[in-house]
Amino acid sequence: MNLNNINVNKYPLSQIFDPDTRHIFEIPKYQRAYTWGKNNWEQLFDDLVENDLGYFLGSIICIDTATDAINAPKFEVVDGQQRLTTLSLFLAALYTVLSKHHEQLNDEQLTDIIQLKRKLVLKNTDSAIRVVPQVQGSNRDDYLGILSLIGIITPKRNMPSYAGVRRVVKAYDYFCGRIGAYLNDNNDTDGINSLFTILDKVNSAILVKIDVPSHSDAYTLFASLNDRGAPLTAIDLIKNMLLAHLDRAGEKDIDSHYNRWEGILKDLGEEYYEQERFFRQNYNAFRKELNLPFYKEDRLYPLGTMATRSTMLGIYEKIIKDNPVKALEKLTENASLYASIILNKEDGLTAAQRESYLDLKRIQGAPSYLLLLYLIKNHNSLQINDDEIVKVCRLLVNFFVRRNMTDIPPTRDLTRMFMSFIEEIEQNNLTGDAILARLRNKLADNSASDEVFAEKLKGPVYDDNVSATRFILCMMAKRGMTRENEQDLWKTNEKGKYFWSIEHIFPQGDNIPNPWVNMIAGGDRQKAKELQAEYVHTFGNLTITAYNSSLSNKSFQEKKERKDSDGKYIGYLNGFNLNSDVCDKDQWTVDIIKARTERMVETIVTMFALKE
Repeated sequence: MNLNNINVNKYPLSQIFDPDTRHIFEIPKYQRAYTWGKNNWEQLFDDLVENDLGYFLGSIICIDTATDAINAPKFEVVDGQQRLTTLSLFLAALYTVLSKHHEQLNDEQLTDIIQLKRKLVLKNTDSAIRVVPQVQGSNRDDYLGILSLIGIITPKRNMPSYAGVRRVVKAYDYFCGRIGAYLNDNNDTDGINSLFTILDKVNSAILVKIDVPSHSDAYTLFASLNDRGAPLTAIDLIKNMLLAHLDRAGEKDIDSHYNRWEGILKDLGEEYYEQERFFRQNYNAFRKELNLPFYKEDRLYPLGTMATRSTMLGIYEKIIKDNPVKALEKLTENASLYASIILNKEDGLTAAQRESYLDLKRIQGAPSYLLLLYLIKNHNSLQINDDEIVKVCRLLVNFFVRRNMTDIPPTRDLTRMFMSFIEEIEQNNLTGDAILARLRNKLADNSASDEVFAEKLKGPVYDDNVSATRFILCMMAKRGMTRENEQDLWKTNEKGKYFWSIEHIFPQGDNIPNPWVNMIAGGDRQKAKELQAEYVHTFGNLTITAYNSSLSNKSFQEKKERKDSDGKYIGYLNGFNLNSDVCDKDQWTVDIIKARTERMVETIVTMFALKE
């Protein structure tokens, strides 16, 4: 953000709403509806009336949208719409009450009334209002109805239906009531003077007005300056930019465009992190195409080499400004494809596709979604079918198992790695099997070696990465399932906890039961604790069971042979292939744990291989 392009000044409200200027403060139609309620109105009224002149009201952030020097300067209010709308309703209420006592006013006070009117509607106009509320929730229509009713604007307008139950009219009525009560608390002369004292306090109240040249600059300021009301997110501001530019481009059906935007968010789901990730990954996947309108010979990617949380907004601002209609079309199309990857849309997916996307999600492979989005979008030109997409996902799952167990490569390198692979595809015109072969090599080159992977797998994996460990155990258990004993190992209860959980065969608790002390360490409790610290979290001591709470610290024999009330085995004799080398044992020792770890590690390295 270039601080030289930002103007920060503090002004009294009399200058913000200067009757001799033609400044207009417009709330964009895609902003949130007016939300302030009685508590906010009461606090504002009391703060202004009970404090001295020059009370500080906070800040507003505006973008100057004027296209020429002749027409009225128009400021798009990015932050501060609640405050500005409320202040203008306060002034409208003051005008209403004072106008009713017109005969009691002296010449100076009558002049003040005229000036008060021009704070709300531009001088030498009948209907050009200074604060233009947004249209949602009938906010603008209700506001115009009030100004027409009290004679601020002409021609005469009827109040919209049910306006009295909405917040704009309720706010106006609240201020009228408070001002009227203030007047009644004093005699006639002192009462009128007290109202002008209130007007003086409103006029002198201070606002910090921050003028920024773009939405991205506005967003950078939001975290620290948006002290009242809910802050806007980067996604909110991308929407704001998009609909604002569509409006300025003369697009008539803004409601239709707004509905398309809402469709994008519906596809992406309610989680903000997934929405934001899509916008970053959408640019990173298609940056070559998106940069074409801005191409310069000295810069391959003039919009930016990569979209990050800090650069995303500036990138989309340029894309939208160049062609808002095309930007919306592309976002709509790509968000729909992305929704299938994150399984918000499953129409047309094969069972194998769905399962491969689920596995990639389970192993936290979201950084690779940008590659999948690119391949799915261009599947025809790249000669990749659904089965090959599944093969890509399986390679990615294997890669992320290894990465999440070894931290190789580091997280910071993942996005650039997948972006560079897309660049290789484009530069070398790779298609079909060539893409799969090159991807396998790319992932292998950037992954830990089999030796490093195996060494990591022999350690305390449960302690190092419990989610990746559970994924591996589930995949091993799944391989040995038959139709008779098939289970959904990812089933969760009402609290979101997995029904099937990791079971430590040799218990992990501090208080090791005596039968385990005797079996593991020949009755030596100190030695049992030392062996527990070294081996309890290794693969050889882990399995998957749905009955962890009922097994916990029981003896090995009880864990193995436990049955439910129907006589079905719920211990290690439950039929899972994963437990075949557990349930054939009569005791559980460190040597057995070590040997089982070696066998499991060998299997895991083979299961999640990258090299053919």
